[in-house]
Formats: sequence, C-alpha cells, structure tokens
Amino acid sequence: MNHYPEFSRKLPDGHPIKVYFDENNFINEILKEILEVKIENDYEAFFNLFNQLSEVEKKFARKENQLFPYLEKYGWTGPSQGMWSFHDQIRDMIRSVRSHIEAKEYSSINHQIHKIASELNRLFQVEEGRLFPYALELLKEEDWKEMKIGDEEIGWMLKDSPMPYPADEYIHPSQDTQKRDLSFSIADSFHLDEGYLNVEQINLLLKFMPVDLTYVDENDRVLFYNRGDNRVFPRSAGIIGREVKFCHPPKSVDLVLRILEEFKAGTKDEAEFWINFKGKMIHIRYFALRDLKNKYKGVIEMSQDITEIQKITGEQRLLDWN
Repeated sequence: MNHYPEFSRKLPDGHPIKVYFDENNFINEILKEILEVKIENDYEAFFNLFNQLSEVEKKFARKENQLFPYLEKYGWTGPSQGMWSFHDQIRDMIRSVRSHIEAKEYSSINHQIHKIASELNRLFQVEEGRLFPYALELLKEEDWKEMKIGDEEIGWMLKDSPMPYPADEYIHPSQDTQKRDLSFSIADSFHLDEGYLNVEQINLLLKFMPVDLTYVDENDRVLFYNRGDNRVFPRSAGIIGREVKFCHPPKSVDLVLRILEEFKAGTKDEAEFWINFKGKMIHIRYFALRDLKNKYKGVIEMSQDITEIQKITGEQRLLDWN
C-alpha cells in the first residue's frame, strides 16, 4: 500500500514534494520484489529489478542540484552536507553490488541488497520527518514552480512522467527560451576578442561543445553552465548563484576549496583529474581565469568523456562516413 503522510496528501499532483513521495513508494515496491528474488535462482528478474533500483540516482541528483540549492537560499545548508554524504554511501553500496554482479560473485549480494533497503528506508524517515515538511515551510510557491522546470532536465525514476505543475502554467525546459531569428548584423552581436557572435550563436556553440563547462566567479558563486544534451554530470538551473562548495559531494569539498585557494593566491593556474565514472573515463580540469591585469576572476571547470579518444591510434586524414 502506498504511503503518503498527511502533509503530502494535501499537495497537488506534480508538486515536487509529492513526486518525491511517488518515487519513494515506487522504490518500496521494487525493494519488496527484489528482496524476494535470489540472484542464483532468477538472474534476469534480479538484474532487471536492480537496474530499476539504480535509477534512484535521478532522485538523488534532483535533491542535490534542485531542492538543496533552494534550501540554501533560505539559510538551511545542512542537507547539502549531511544528506548528500548519505546519498553517496548508498551510491557506493549500489556500485558494490553491480561490481559483484559483473564478476559473478553472488554470495554476498542478497545481504548487500538488504543493507541498501535498510539505508533507503532510513533516508525516507529523515525525508518525511524533517526534510520535506521543513522545505514546505521555507520555500515559496514561486520556488516550487521554478524547481519543477529544473527537475524536468534531470528526470525522475518513475515509469511515467509526473503531472505538470502547475497544470496550467508549466512549460517544458526545451521550450523555455525566447526564439530569435538568425542575424548577421554586427549591431545584434557582441564583439569578442576575435569576431562577432550573437546570443543565440553563443548558446549553440556552448550547447554543442562536447565538454561540460561550469563558470564560477571570483566570489565562488556559480554563474553559468552549458546545457549540452549529453552532459557527463547532471546540472540544473538550481545551481546558478549557488556557492560552489555546495555543488560537490562533501567528500570532495576540501579538494575543491584547496584548488580555489591556490588559484586566488596565484600559485597555481590549472588542476586536472581523471576518473572512471559509469564505465567511462572522464577527464576533469580546472582553469583559473584572470583579466589583463592578472586579477583573479574565477574558475572554469571542464569535464569530458575521453573513453573513445583514448582508443585513437595512428592517423586518420580522410573522412570516414561510409
């Protein structure tokens, strides 16, 4: 039976908090089924259910990139730190199960699934008892409307998309931009270091660039990210204006803060990392931005999937489209 506490039953369908409860009920249905299936007896059923459960990442990503930034706006930063760490613990458990499945090491998987179920139910109790009720007290109606638009960009783990919210005002993010006719008039363009581009051309350039870009200003606030269709890491409009230390998992915040300190001090201008993420090799670089007087003006974070690039050998000088 689906569980909706009294305060959530009063919310209209499609409200971001109501959707979180829809997801929690869906997760409980998956957990009930997967706990009754032993992978040794029915691998296919178990694997399908586990893949559905892994979609909880979408719920976590919306909370971290949507709900938490709005709570920070009203001074409540606790969830951005404590609850994000809890998300990461569950992510680690899910990754562990997947690695055991791939290695065909089934002996401990059922125990691990019980542990994930226990931790998810503990998370639901905190959400229901503290996070969601207080969020409803803090946030204004306009906040929820804005949030629903950003939620659409990240997505949900439900079988069907939630109802629009509000039903008569909702606009899909892909339609939430002003249409502009292409113009080659310099009057409608910006004079860049070399050449001219108008706003639409700049947006297209950044959207189709095969890298994730995020611009953080000299005050450590996120000013911009590019809206590519195949981003490596999820982003939504909720991070704009957010303090960058809240945009990273707590376990990596100290590293980010150290990079910012060195960039501001002028002792370093670049930092880079490469990680395995969801079966792909991701190259992450940070570059300090400085004006003509060498004054620090912020940092650009660039992430790129280099999995296929790593496979390149020799030369290819001809067009290979056939």
